Amino acid sequence: MKPKTVKRSTSPARRAGVTPALDSRMASAPTKPQPHQVPRPKRAKARALRPPAKLWQLRLYVMDSTPKSQTAFANLKQCCETHLKGRYRITVIDLLKHPHLAKGDQILAIPTVVRKLPKPVRTIIGNLSDTERVLIGLDLRAAD
Repeated sequence: MKPKTVKRSTSPARRAGVTPALDSRMASAPTKPQPHQVPRPKRAKARALRPPAKLWQLRLYVMDSTPKSQTAFANLKQCCETHLKGRYRITVIDLLKHPHLAKGDQILAIPTVVRKLPKPVRTIIGNLSDTERVLIGLDLRAAD
């Protein structure tokens, strides 16, 4: 039976071929800055300090392609373009094709908009023609 060889752990300096005496001298020697330590331009700093834009996830529940559901979609899209400018995603769900999806968001009437993100979840029922109520319902504007 062969004796087991015990593997000794080595320091990172020893693995790199540097002896302890050289290692201590290298620690005091000046080093040039690493790539991640290079100063950034001012624009990049400002961009890094800005909080990331929230993506609004909205679901519009409709029943087939009726004039009322088309009006609701047009009103919702116009409201989002005005106040969210590219920071939104609208998913249109036709309950004739996917009736099982109504249970998850507790859809009782159509058309209905459900704001999934940002939290908390908010629900608006109707064709969304009253822009002021839509903004308050989506929490884009405070109620007076």
